[in-house]
Amino acid sequence: MAYTRDMKIFSGRASQALTAGICEALEVQPARSSVSTFSDGEINVQIGENVRGRDVFLVNSTSPPVNRNLMEMLIMIDAAKRASAERVTAVIPYYGYARQDRKEKARVPITAKLVANLITAAGADRILAVDLHCGQIQGFFDIPVDHLAAEVVFVKHLEETGMIQDENFLVVSPDMGSVKRAREFADRLGAPMAIVDKRRPKDNVAEVMNIIGDVKGMHCMMLDDMIDTAGTLCKAAEALKSRGALSVRACATHPVFSGKAIENIANSELEEVIVCDSIPLSEAAQSVGKITQLSLASLIAEAIRRVHKDESVSSLFKN
Repeated sequence: MAYTRDMKIFSGRASQALTAGICEALEVQPARSSVSTFSDGEINVQIGENVRGRDVFLVNSTSPPVNRNLMEMLIMIDAAKRASAERVTAVIPYYGYARQDRKEKARVPITAKLVANLITAAGADRILAVDLHCGQIQGFFDIPVDHLAAEVVFVKHLEETGMIQDENFLVVSPDMGSVKRAREFADRLGAPMAIVDKRRPKDNVAEVMNIIGDVKGMHCMMLDDMIDTAGTLCKAAEALKSRGALSVRACATHPVFSGKAIENIANSELEEVIVCDSIPLSEAAQSVGKITQLSLASLIAEAIRRVHKDESVSSLFKN
């Protein structure tokens, strides 16, 4: 694999296990770097090997603690550029602040755009991201963005487990905002779809109002890009079961799992929650038998290979 001679893949502290899987898939060694925190909280980064003229990929989710991991990514980009890397690609499995993507009220920021500006100003030449909360975030960057869809990972898992062979299998969008994502997922699986219509009276509080579609006697699979407090999924699962669903499961790319998310899932009608490793699971999450974690390593590794070889990334997602 001669192309690997000019490739260097570095990891931030938020994505070390995922980066190890990516490097294993590419049959390369993770590049050496040192990332530490001074006693006053400042982050210190040192690139541990020559990157002059190299194609550098920096992998780090801006997951909780969001500010630390974001700053770590920015400093790593700056260090690589100052070490004369030919191209620096920021690989962001989970993009923090993505939900602050528009002005819903007066005098509020568009923080997702601010983060894009920071990453660009730090010196990134390209972005590789997984399941951004809203597709328009790609337009916040003035540099190329490759947007990966984790649905291919879920489809492969569902095929291997035989779950989608059941003629009563149904894809459910947990809210109106996820309809497009759920429809594409249902089309890929050749399955019908239903929609949960809900209202959110305030942040992190969801109230299910109606189910659009017939779910009686169906095995329901909800799809979303992330799970935060799990309030939406748990209320939706309760509503689906009350309307005659045989079982309810969920797929979500990013397991944020804040607040009482783990407790909510453990006590919910959900039989299984399938997530990816864009964010490492806590010990509490790992102890819950309902949670299954799939790896994004192979998907990201193939995307990195294609970016490095100047090949098409979008063809990864063709049926």
